[in-house]
Amino acid sequence: MNFTLTTLGTASARPMVDQHQSAHVFNVHGRLFLVDCGENVQVQLKRYGISKARIDNILISHLHGDHLFGIFGLLSTMALDGRIAPLYIYAPRDFGPVLRFFMAHFGEGVKYEIRHELLTMKEPQRIIEFRNCEVTAFPLQHRIDCFGFRICYLKSGQSAAYCSDTAVFPEEAEWLSGTDLIYHEATFADEHVDLAHKMFHSTAREAAQVAAAAGAKKLVIGHFSSRYTDLGVLLSQAREVFPESYLAEEGKLFEV
Repeated sequence: MNFTLTTLGTASARPMVDQHQSAHVFNVHGRLFLVDCGENVQVQLKRYGISKARIDNILISHLHGDHLFGIFGLLSTMALDGRIAPLYIYAPRDFGPVLRFFMAHFGEGVKYEIRHELLTMKEPQRIIEFRNCEVTAFPLQHRIDCFGFRICYLKSGQSAAYCSDTAVFPEEAEWLSGTDLIYHEATFADEHVDLAHKMFHSTAREAAQVAAAAGAKKLVIGHFSSRYTDLGVLLSQAREVFPESYLAEEGKLFEV
């Protein structure tokens, strides 16, 4: 299991007792990418044995609080741990003022460089390239600027993608074509499809339709609305379209 996804948070806007907000770690043959940074992320990293020190790249999809509120605590603890290696945060333009506020009020002990790399693309664009790994970012359809990510291990051609938050849109499946594992938000069930479209979110069925159209091998759905006490309804609706659909469970490791 050399290319994996570990989910740290499966909730949407409201955290639950047993569900935290969006945060995920892709491990590409030992290189870690933290994707989104919801509340309590550093505790979840510790709970599931993932080292903060090994995270050099953080990918922030958008600036809604359930995807970002954990960043101040994480950056502060990295400083307490004596981090000196640069940290790269790929985030929309408006993350700049957030980072400046953090540094002005809480940055006295930060001895490492934090580099904000802007996400402004209108179509898929490579943002990170290593010897055997590359990351592409692409725009999603949400109420504010929002971006998805596709990570490819070049040596084997394996790939994984992250799409949250978004309404489905025509180019999405095309941009994800051939991706082995897709994590896709599935905030709502069929009965709330109108609300999903109003809020620029997806249903579990729509996420499955994207995975099927993209020719994916595996779909992991998450970002669940707190209105659903039984997530089985979301899973069953996804599997009606795409049988290889799975619920994101906090701490569960998915192999790409």
